[in-house]
Amino acid sequence: MKIKELRELSTEELITRRRDVRREIFNLRLQQQTGALERPSAIRISRREVARIETIMSQRAQKARTL
Repeated sequence: MKIKELRELSTEELITRRRDVRREIFNLRLQQQTGALERPSAIRISRREVARIETIMSQRAQKARTL
């Protein structure tokens, strides 16, 4: 997902999305170990999406603390 799309999601949706992407990363790592992974870049892409989600969540928390 793009950063703009992620920013439009609610906090609960972000938490759910982060959990789903982390599961996906786990499955991709298993595929990598068994040699069945077709796109090695998928792990990197998923890790970056988790980082984007966590960044948005921390920005929201920071903003809530300052108000």
